[in-house]
Amino acid sequence: MARPLLTDLELMILLAVLGVGDEAYGVPITRHIEKIGGRGVSLATVYAKLDRLEERGLVKSRVGEPTAERGGKAKRFFRVTAAGLQRVRATQQAFTALWTNLRVLKGGTT
Repeated sequence: MARPLLTDLELMILLAVLGVGDEAYGVPITRHIEKIGGRGVSLATVYAKLDRLEERGLVKSRVGEPTAERGGKAKRFFRVTAAGLQRVRATQQAFTALWTNLRVLKGGTT
């Protein structure tokens, strides 16, 4: 039976949520992906993916307190669930297995 793996963007978003920590909301998640992952991504795309990840039980969100700096709007903070962490690990294991012993990646030929 195949393990359900994450897409590259789903994996980057979950890793960014883990990397940002307790203050993980859209803007720092997006910045983390751009800075650390080297991939440009729109804020709207990140929020759309986060909504789908939450529907699948891989992240959980909570709404913070409204702030004056945001015109009275509250931030929506995210955290990776146990199921999300399991899916990250399964994806990591699959990619590691595929990369292992590929001579071309070690300077050899195909």
